[in-house]
Amino acid sequence: MNVSIDQLLAVSQARHSHLCPRQVLGVRIGLAGFAALEQEPHTAGKNVLVILETDGCFADGVESATGCTVGHRTLRVEDYGKIAAVFVEVPSGKAVRVSPQINVRSKAVSYAVEAHNSYQAMLQAYRTMPEADLLDVRPVSLTTPIETLISQAGLRAVCERCGEEIINEREVALGGQVLCRACGGLPYYAYVPQSRR
Repeated sequence: MNVSIDQLLAVSQARHSHLCPRQVLGVRIGLAGFAALEQEPHTAGKNVLVILETDGCFADGVESATGCTVGHRTLRVEDYGKIAAVFVEVPSGKAVRVSPQINVRSKAVSYAVEAHNSYQAMLQAYRTMPEADLLDVRPVSLTTPIETLISQAGLRAVCERCGEEIINEREVALGGQVLCRACGGLPYYAYVPQSRR
């Protein structure tokens, strides 16, 4: 698939209602990650898993460039608050992490000297900067096995405490019980007590 950066940015802009520097970084990072794995964006099927380290505009750019989606279970977010992504070749486990160079904002100004402000400089420069000046691409190894990350779709369990169904092997074993992550001590929410009328 031979699509230009401008075409990918148009897709991202349509999904996001505007275009910003983080979307441009997302597109460039998505393309660089797939290139590092020698994979073709939008045609890799489930051979590549992308793990984003933040959400928002950046995520829209990566999704537009790669074709990976949450719905296809080829894109997920581990929110570290960083503009970065790990690209994993599922069959082999080979992985790379792609992030912007530390000083990329200051570099952008020298690549877009005609820009009216730093925002416009980033928006323009991130499109055309050489990858070596824009991005840091490094091999990484996963600390969680790829099989655990992707799990098996379709497997089901029932939490022995709350009774809710758990899919995709996300149950935990605790004290001899099968529990959902919330009942197993890893909740991100708490029920609010309701008053009786």
